[in-house]
Amino acid sequence: MNDLDFKFFENLLQRESGLVITPEKMYLLESRLLPIVQKKGIQGGLEGLAQEIRSTKDVDLQRTVIEAMTTNETSFFRDNTPFQRMEENLLPYFVKERSMQKTLRIWSAACSSGQEPYSIAMLLRDYPDLAGWKIEIVATDLSLDILTQARSGIYSQFEVQRGLPIQMLIKYFTQQGNSWAIKPVVRDMVTFRAVNLMEKMIGLGQFDIIFCRNVLIYFDVPTKAKVIAAIKTVIKPDGVLLLGGAETVIGVSNDFKPVPEIKGIYVQKDSTFATDKKNPTSLTNTVAKTAVT
Repeated sequence: MNDLDFKFFENLLQRESGLVITPEKMYLLESRLLPIVQKKGIQGGLEGLAQEIRSTKDVDLQRTVIEAMTTNETSFFRDNTPFQRMEENLLPYFVKERSMQKTLRIWSAACSSGQEPYSIAMLLRDYPDLAGWKIEIVATDLSLDILTQARSGIYSQFEVQRGLPIQMLIKYFTQQGNSWAIKPVVRDMVTFRAVNLMEKMIGLGQFDIIFCRNVLIYFDVPTKAKVIAAIKTVIKPDGVLLLGGAETVIGVSNDFKPVPEIKGIYVQKDSTFATDKKNPTSLTNTVAKTAVT
């Protein structure tokens, strides 16, 4: 691919999704976009694909390219620690602080095929202090195809074997041939929406807890700052932001600060959030021990 066409894809992906592609990642363009070229019968390989998008301004084709390049790696209770932190540190705080309203709103950003928001939903259903509460989990992604998969709540044997405790599989899933369908009692707790983190967060409302994990690592610093600024507009004053283990707001945003006692947890500078550790031998402490292997 010539430099002009590489620059075209580089600009398209960063503008529309925030994804940063460097020349060293040329292999990703080839491995993920050549199947599109073949499927659509476009001549000239990736250069032909670039020319097709330039000449036709085909929005659907652009979306197909962006979705192909967007990483959708996920699993149930991925990395586990954030879920443990949620159960031991976050939920005790919010149960106390929202005791009058008995409502809790959670956003799972870049939710991919749904394992993260469904993991959150199962954890909340098994948390006794939330009985009778109104729980809203909003899960978003920019890929329409992946959202369709997430809404179905149907997973392969391989997918349920990745991080899902056997007792949760039995309790919250129904086997359908070689697949597993999540039960409506969990599926209906999650609302899926198409949201691009590069755009304004219109109509999302305010959240108590925001999961935005393993997303910022694909962005440059200005794009990271833009996403964090957008998150600030939809998080409550004492709301909590969870990032991935390799992510931080330090050097990116002055609006949030880390919670010293809990790695990966961030709050706004003037937040009243205070940790209240509870149940040191919690459910999520046992996730890794009881997961299907």
